[in-house]
Amino acid sequence: MTDTDSSSCVLLLPGWQNSDAAHWQSRWEHLYGYTRVQQHDWQRPLRGDWSIQLQEAVLDSEREVVLVAHSLGCILTAWWAAHSPLALTKVKAALLVAPGDVEHADLRHVLPGWSPVLLQRLPFPSVLVGSQNDPYCSWSRVQQMAQAWGARLVDAGVAGHINTDSGLGDWEAGHALLQQLMKDECHGD
Repeated sequence: MTDTDSSSCVLLLPGWQNSDAAHWQSRWEHLYGYTRVQQHDWQRPLRGDWSIQLQEAVLDSEREVVLVAHSLGCILTAWWAAHSPLALTKVKAALLVAPGDVEHADLRHVLPGWSPVLLQRLPFPSVLVGSQNDPYCSWSRVQQMAQAWGARLVDAGVAGHINTDSGLGDWEAGHALLQQLMKDECHGD
């Protein structure tokens, strides 16, 4: 299966510690040829450094991009989009999955410099997929983020952090959401 919208480049934005080989993002990278935005330090992420890496990946793309973010990648997307003019001109849409709440006491301590979460409307269409029992973000906080970002909220039910531990495999349902988002934006022009 290939992209339904070949005019867009899909950029994968993993979260803290990267996405392991069994994570749906890694599977999508291999199955569909999507591009992972590489970071200099996956263990001690610096918001500015991660933002520069995203900026350069978007700049390097000859096509419009669709962002597929997981966990800290969602927080990166919101922060970057508020500061980069490219968010208005080169980003077609974003699929945001299981944002990590960096304001939570447990995460604020291990991810310094990422708090507060930027709760500002994204300048591109987005879908946020959240889980009712995500250990890194409460359901009420997921709802708050979706509303602030102007994202359509999709309830994944009881799916943990929507990662390898969730047992999603290739996560076909998530890829269908991405394909629909890309199709809607292609026909919405």
